[in-house]
Amino acid sequence: MPLHGFTQTMTLAGQVVSVDPAKPAFCLQARSGDVYEVVVGPSTNYQVMTNLDQISRDRVPDPDGAPTDDGIRFALAKYIAIGRPLFVGGIHQINGQATSFEARTVYLLHSAPTRWLFEETHWWLVQVTQMADRILDHLFDSRRDYTIDDFSKFYRTDLNILGQPTNDTVQECAVLSRLLYDLSTAFLITGAERYFLAARAAMRYLRQAFRSSSHDGEYCFWAYGRRRNVEGEKGESLFFASQGPDDQGTIPLYEQIYALAGLTQYYRLTLDADVLEDIRRTINTFQAFFHDPPDATSKGFAGKGGYYSHIDPVTMRPDSIALGENFRRKNWNSIGDHIPAYLVNLILTLDPLPQGTARGPLDKLLRCCISILEETTDLIVEKFPDPKSDYVNERFHDDWTPDHTYRWQQNRAVVGHNLKIAWNLTRCASYFQMRSARRRALGQVQDSAADSERASRCLAVARSLGDRMATAGLDVQRGGIFDCVEREPTNGMPIQFAWGNTKDFWQQEQGILAYLILHGATPGNGQYLGLARECEAFWNLFFLDRERQGYYFRTTEDGLPIIDGQYGMKSSHAIGYHAFELAYLAHVYTRTFVAAGDGADNGFSLHFRVLKCAGQTSINVLPDFMTPGRLTIQKIIANGVDETDRLRSPNPDDFQISLADLAGDTRDGTISLVVQFDAIEPH
Repeated sequence: MPLHGFTQTMTLAGQVVSVDPAKPAFCLQARSGDVYEVVVGPSTNYQVMTNLDQISRDRVPDPDGAPTDDGIRFALAKYIAIGRPLFVGGIHQINGQATSFEARTVYLLHSAPTRWLFEETHWWLVQVTQMADRILDHLFDSRRDYTIDDFSKFYRTDLNILGQPTNDTVQECAVLSRLLYDLSTAFLITGAERYFLAARAAMRYLRQAFRSSSHDGEYCFWAYGRRRNVEGEKGESLFFASQGPDDQGTIPLYEQIYALAGLTQYYRLTLDADVLEDIRRTINTFQAFFHDPPDATSKGFAGKGGYYSHIDPVTMRPDSIALGENFRRKNWNSIGDHIPAYLVNLILTLDPLPQGTARGPLDKLLRCCISILEETTDLIVEKFPDPKSDYVNERFHDDWTPDHTYRWQQNRAVVGHNLKIAWNLTRCASYFQMRSARRRALGQVQDSAADSERASRCLAVARSLGDRMATAGLDVQRGGIFDCVEREPTNGMPIQFAWGNTKDFWQQEQGILAYLILHGATPGNGQYLGLARECEAFWNLFFLDRERQGYYFRTTEDGLPIIDGQYGMKSSHAIGYHAFELAYLAHVYTRTFVAAGDGADNGFSLHFRVLKCAGQTSINVLPDFMTPGRLTIQKIIANGVDETDRLRSPNPDDFQISLADLAGDTRDGTISLVVQFDAIEPH
């Protein structure tokens, strides 16, 4: 039955397919194929997308020959052109057979109709600096140097929407580690001293306040958090077991994994041997207490591969009945989160094996990391896809039987997890292709072929998920990525939402990075770049909190921020991690995989502050897993001096730089290194 008197505020995304100055109106075609007539009028305003710096980027030239005495038609001629991608916010009305969509805000993505602001050289750098400065200002006010005591006194996991402390004084280890990742990443791509100083203090406090070593020193666990007493007896309480709602009283593996996220990124910058030792001992913990290899049957485990999601802090086993619904379980976090949280960055730093006296221990650690990467990617490829659903299974019993009864998840999919798998399997495919090329050059024909086959399997699953999420996870009318959906819809629709049709910030990151890297992995296929741009546009238009130089955790389907309750907090995961990871890798992927055009270059630079030591006398600087022939080092600046001719390898696929002959700073012994990269256009 037709609707009568129906009105709705609505956002549309698409491409202009026709313009009718007489009405005045234009037609916008969404990715769904639907075409909407968009009527403009005196209440329509046109905006070119802005960044967190709020600088107006409207440089659209006035049109020749347009009627200057008619402001509505003049603006239509100025801003609307056939083929231009747009987002439009307006009012949709239905009354019987009559429909109308009147534009209130028309969002342009660049002043030029065929360009995108988020592909400019500086776009993501602006986001990083704005966010990092505001986070540090919120926590430490005007300080520009930082100590352990500063983090002990001022750091809080929970901040309100204005960045001010709440009544909860908790300091969560995994969230502080994410902040360490943010600060390390901000330094990596900007070289700003403030971020390095803050990262160094955060690293020291993290290691001092939350690290728990085993009696023999071989294993390292990380406490959930600390809470300072605000009344009565002075001091603070340490919580070793998790206080999270799904993990109460347990040691969840994903919290231990994310304790390494910041430490590993910091290690990439500095080669700090003490930090690496904590990383090594934490990985020992994963292997000894959570891992389920075939010979684990001797301990009473299933022996089916992968990692248990939780262990009991008393028995230190995954099969304690005290774990409740987490008894003998495996899930996406316990298998897949190893890859983005620490494995990629650690393997990038250790492979190829660094020079120096520590090559033996580093080789042992590298072999362990590669074995984890191989096992987890194989399991994701083999166990997670479901032929009966567009979405992967995310939770399992320890024999890999899918678990569709777990608490809130039931038989539901988190769209972002599907895209996270697509992103990380594509990264891993690049690594295996890179290793295949090395082995082929060494005459290791069978090993090279095995790596090539493993890469093909990873990429096939990644592409399948990317293709399916384009319609089963992305909003084909408005852009953006939905949250939680039913894996097997029963409502006769392509998507059935578990709760609301809302969109969360971290899932936008997964989609953007998945489609950017899939574009890089499939040269000549423009589909993935189109999807990446659609997701990037939604993020940059609707998730950025321009007033407070941050971002919103959740929006409505139309991109309106939701700030009720916990969603208005600048806390926990929302303090930055996914946004900084997005900015860093979107910057790298765009510079590497997307042709700049218009005379711009495809270069970028990374900054390192290396602790000089005999154990490691070289540094690997490849930004992410890349197939051979995609990047090359253009320039190397060491301690302010151009050392390119002396330090750059003649092999363009060699990203290891010798530090042996470089002097450390007399104050702190560090070597400052700036590496400039250029992308190589695929053949």
